[in-house]
Amino acid sequence: MQAGFSFYDWVIFCTYLFVLAIASFVLSNKNMKTSREFFVASNTMPVYAVALSLLATAQSAATFLGAPEFSYRYDLTLIGFSITSLLAIYIVSKVLIPRFYAINALSVYDLLQKRYDESASRSAGIMFLVGRIFASGARLYIAAIALSMIIFYDVSFFSVTSSIIILIIGALIFTYFGGVKSVIYSDIIQIVVYFGAGIAVLFYLYSSLNLEFLSVISKLSDAQKLEYIDFDLSFTNEGKFNIFALLSGYMLLNIAAFGLDQDLSQRVLSCKNEKHANISLYGATLLSIPVSMLFLSIGLLLYLYYQEHTISQKFDGESVTIFMYYILNEMPEGLKGFVTVGAIAAALSSTNSVLGAMSSVAIENIYKPYRLKQNPATDEFHFVKMAKVMVLVFAVALSSMAVLSYVVHSMSNIPLISFALGVMAYAYSGLLGVFASAIFTKRGNSKLVPYALVGGFLTVLSMQGYTFGLNVGFAWQLVIGTFVSFFIMQIKKD
Repeated sequence: MQAGFSFYDWVIFCTYLFVLAIASFVLSNKNMKTSREFFVASNTMPVYAVALSLLATAQSAATFLGAPEFSYRYDLTLIGFSITSLLAIYIVSKVLIPRFYAINALSVYDLLQKRYDESASRSAGIMFLVGRIFASGARLYIAAIALSMIIFYDVSFFSVTSSIIILIIGALIFTYFGGVKSVIYSDIIQIVVYFGAGIAVLFYLYSSLNLEFLSVISKLSDAQKLEYIDFDLSFTNEGKFNIFALLSGYMLLNIAAFGLDQDLSQRVLSCKNEKHANISLYGATLLSIPVSMLFLSIGLLLYLYYQEHTISQKFDGESVTIFMYYILNEMPEGLKGFVTVGAIAAALSSTNSVLGAMSSVAIENIYKPYRLKQNPATDEFHFVKMAKVMVLVFAVALSSMAVLSYVVHSMSNIPLISFALGVMAYAYSGLLGVFASAIFTKRGNSKLVPYALVGGFLTVLSMQGYTFGLNVGFAWQLVIGTFVSFFIMQIKKD
């Protein structure tokens, strides 16, 4: 196969960028007058749009490449993560969403201000921002590495930095000019491209196997690749999804992602009311099941495709997933370009989302209370302007983190990327403990909040292999971290 992009691939790639540019112009809104309009579209977004945006935001370039890798190496037990999400959504819809709408929240951390005080909300917001800069910056780096490999066919500093700039500009054009409304509608474009690329690859792979459908099923069944429930109770980091981990740590992960992380919650808060918010959550979660199955199926077909071949999943010294290896070495002209824009769509939908979420927390939970104390007469348009400034600030911060990840990853063996990709989940343990105390008990106070947040974070960090050499499964890390955070909040009454 030809290295890098062919003429047809570049045509598809440039067409995609042109469509994004037109869409950003159509969806831009220069007449926004309030921060509520910028951050939650004045609670006017339709259910279908929010559901599709949630689905797109929950995807990423890591998911695009990681789901096929999982089923290639293991089986279908990853699908349990999507199914567990339904149970988590039930809890979020019954416990958190009613409280958010009761206080007309712009940020999920407004709930802590209502329960404790302004400093509690600010502490949670800062934890979110720190976690997001590390986690989303590193995810941007991972996406840029993939984009650089496919387009430029190398992972040099120039190529990776160029890819980072392409991705961050693509994310900025929607978030900066149109706020969350523009982001949500652009996500519909991204999920269509993302899903379409997956379907195209699946059909091409299936046709290249020259096997009847029943033969495919038989071979996969014989190889035990069709298992979808794992009852093996393991407390170590094996990378698999057993039923016990799914119903504990991964359940907490989904509750935090959909209910306590402003990244996804911002879309939910843009709905007209509590009922519409809940429908959008259930809709996105149900839709995630066939999307997950699509990319898991790609991994299964790649397993059959490479059964007779010896391969080395390396590129320029970088380890690559089996799907990336296939894209680089086997994919035909045209389809490579389509799959590339699919990966970009996944990266953009998660990046533009986080820019808006970080801006909303920085303004609503940190800057706005301070500004109003200094100047109570400050008008709402000032906060809209500052929201756009913060979008630019965080775009620079994420890009800088992505470049830093490249430099550190290239010059040392420190597993910075593994740490950074999980750092948001480390923040989740503290947030889960603090919110559980705020909602279900009468104990805790604003002074304990920062200690509980840091306590949960450090507990999970201490169980990483690169700190004290422990090998505790991720799900159990989150359970223990949440318990420690909750325990800290119980030390004193409000």
